[in-house]
Amino acid sequence: MIRPPIEPFRIKVVEPVRMTTEDERRAIVAEVGYNLFRVRARDIYIDLLTDSGTSAMSDWQWAGLMQGDESYAGCRNFYHLEEAIKKIFGFPYFVPTHQGRAAEHVLFSTLLRPGDYVPSNMHFDTTHANIEVQGAHAVDLVIPEGLDPQCEHPFKGNMDIGRLENFIQETGKERIPLGMITITNNNGGGQPVSLQNIRQTGEVLHRHGIPLFIDACRHAENAYFIQQREAAQSGRPLIEIARETFSYADGCTMSAKKDGLANIGGFLAMRSPELYERVCQRLILVEGFTTYGGLAGRDLEAIARGLQEALDERYLAYRTGQVRYLGARLQEYGVPILEPVGGHAVYLDARRFLPHLPQSELPAQSLVVELYIAGSIRTVEIGTVMNAHEDPATGETVYPALELVRLAIPRRVYTNTQMDYIAEVVAQVYERRETLRGLRIVHEPEFLRHFTARFAPLEG
Repeated sequence: MIRPPIEPFRIKVVEPVRMTTEDERRAIVAEVGYNLFRVRARDIYIDLLTDSGTSAMSDWQWAGLMQGDESYAGCRNFYHLEEAIKKIFGFPYFVPTHQGRAAEHVLFSTLLRPGDYVPSNMHFDTTHANIEVQGAHAVDLVIPEGLDPQCEHPFKGNMDIGRLENFIQETGKERIPLGMITITNNNGGGQPVSLQNIRQTGEVLHRHGIPLFIDACRHAENAYFIQQREAAQSGRPLIEIARETFSYADGCTMSAKKDGLANIGGFLAMRSPELYERVCQRLILVEGFTTYGGLAGRDLEAIARGLQEALDERYLAYRTGQVRYLGARLQEYGVPILEPVGGHAVYLDARRFLPHLPQSELPAQSLVVELYIAGSIRTVEIGTVMNAHEDPATGETVYPALELVRLAIPRRVYTNTQMDYIAEVVAQVYERRETLRGLRIVHEPEFLRHFTARFAPLEG
């Protein structure tokens, strides 16, 4: 059995959690329409719904909260954050936002018009929705290996450079206000993007006069994978990898709730002073003044410190090691997962886990529900519910290539013993997988349906 990673920290404070009974959990999921977003946190034993905003902050970050300057304009914490962003990302201009999707909204509402296109390796759900709500189109151009759960490619998050070039030629650069690349690629299994691929993506876009923006929420984990897997970058300091990564971009959006190690917050950064002026006007309208952007001064300080902590090599070795440990334990039980294991989560391959359920019967969502009933573990579906769409020409459902259940690991929160418990529960469900039934949607909103949709079990 693989040895779990050794924690590079000590535990100072603990939070009690409770375990409900299986009968209680069956009643709970029925009451909330089989959607675990609707379950109260007090009814969860291990919460793997997301790694966003769920990290444990360090003593240095907590100390920074006490230095929060709550002035409306020009608080000192803004300038601490500005210093950290310039040091790591190298962008001269930025605005804070209350989280990553707010940064996306400010950027896209400023730049996009109906009929525009935004290519990326793979947009995540909020990015995709924020593009589509502007009347534009989000286009995914990940390499073919990124859609094969069993492929062992070291950088399955890479942009398909040839497809990107062809897409620009066919669409016309005047209809593409910006291109994006997500590091790591969350929707595709938390898979990293190589430094070479980021450079090539920037070169293609810039040759056509199109700016590149990076979705940077897990950039530190991506930098660590570059150091570990890209031969030319072996042993290179992570801060240098980060700086070069963003040197190929014109800006970035970031949810600081991931590799900012904070519980709330994000930012939008850029090189263009003209774009900065336009963004500031939009920010003031929807988020707040340019030096707080919907955040308290104490939150700005926590992000400024967390961004620096997230590039600590010992921390990242432990962080990615714990995720890899859980993946290895699941593989020992024969559980089908997306390979190789990514940086922030283990992804169960629901199509191989439940081969008797077609995608029309929502196998990933069914598995999410069953894991909660079996062990009070909350996970999230990244499959048909999140990513299927209707073909505008035929009206038929277009199913995603990947049908996954994400086990997102909060940073510095759960012990390795709890990783063992997770693996055991998943293995027990896998042993009786043929007994699982599918689900149907009984209510859904127009956008981001997975957050609030309601489901019901299929008969039989």
